[in-house]
Amino acid sequence: MKVFGYATQSPTSKLAPHRFERREPRKDDVVIEILYCGVCHSDLHMARNDWGWSFYPLVPGHEIIGRVSSVGSSVTRFKAGDHVGIGCMVDSCGHCSPCEHGLEQYCEEGNTLTYGSYDRLDKMPTYGGYSEKIVSSERFVVKIPDGLDLAGAAPLLCAGITTWSPLRHWNVGKESKVAVIGLGGLGHMALKLAHALGAEVTLFTRSIGKEEDARRLGADHIVLSTDEKQMVSVQGHFDLIIDTVPYVHDINPYLSTLSLNGTLVLVGYLGGLEPILSTVPLILGRKSVAGSIIGGIAETQEMMNFCGEHGITSDIEVIKMQEINTAYERMQKSDVKYRFVIDLASLKADKKGEIV
Repeated sequence: MKVFGYATQSPTSKLAPHRFERREPRKDDVVIEILYCGVCHSDLHMARNDWGWSFYPLVPGHEIIGRVSSVGSSVTRFKAGDHVGIGCMVDSCGHCSPCEHGLEQYCEEGNTLTYGSYDRLDKMPTYGGYSEKIVSSERFVVKIPDGLDLAGAAPLLCAGITTWSPLRHWNVGKESKVAVIGLGGLGHMALKLAHALGAEVTLFTRSIGKEEDARRLGADHIVLSTDEKQMVSVQGHFDLIIDTVPYVHDINPYLSTLSLNGTLVLVGYLGGLEPILSTVPLILGRKSVAGSIIGGIAETQEMMNFCGEHGITSDIEVIKMQEINTAYERMQKSDVKYRFVIDLASLKADKKGEIV
């Protein structure tokens, strides 16, 4: 299946129009016309091979909202015309313990990523949502609730589920005290979702001037993490801290703010911690430092339904596909509130000239 989109050809190349081959649909597949695709910070990391496993050409994008154009003969959950979404995965082994428990993101054989991976059956490369259409097994497609803004729903497929999964795993509810470190794409979704779950929500930030926006997004309190008095005032307070910071940083100052049995969960950073983690507050308070990544398909659907019920979407800036390289530059400077979303209708301008 010939598909048109945007790709990068090397770690130093800019994204540019590119025609590529997707696999032919199977009987359990859904073919989706892509309407919107969110721009995740991991798209930039993958495009530039920051993690060392990218291969090229690379078509990024794993916050995909679209319309079903056709379905395979065995598909039962979707029909042509349905609004649907695809997140970070398009397949997994289906038989290991995590998969059997609806945690495909932790598949022991390794899940098949929406892009930058290889199909489990025919070994063709997978390509992401910066394109006009995508093919996926219906098992990895989620329904978009009626009435939910489609463009604003796109980042829910990564930023939303990445923060929803730990909120649900640690049973956040009306009696919970939750803090969020960092106010970006992930952080602003964590505030919205924790607030909607009924928790008392606090934002940790290093930047003066974010209070008004944080309160609009659902924060009850704002703590300046560089202010020693403010940090002392919340010692032993939080049941759960969601750390969304995407670069190496010192988490030690936050451990004293956890309550007995409290957990700090890292969702934004992959790599070693610097300075070294002190185990003293962990041992003396039975506290934990944990990690979490995206979510399973069942909990992604659960989150999407919850967002539909509460009218929750991401705060976005819609861009044309042709603006993606500028968007990457701005994203590196944190110059977006809080997620770029590509309107894929803009691809038609390039496709008319058949630029490849």
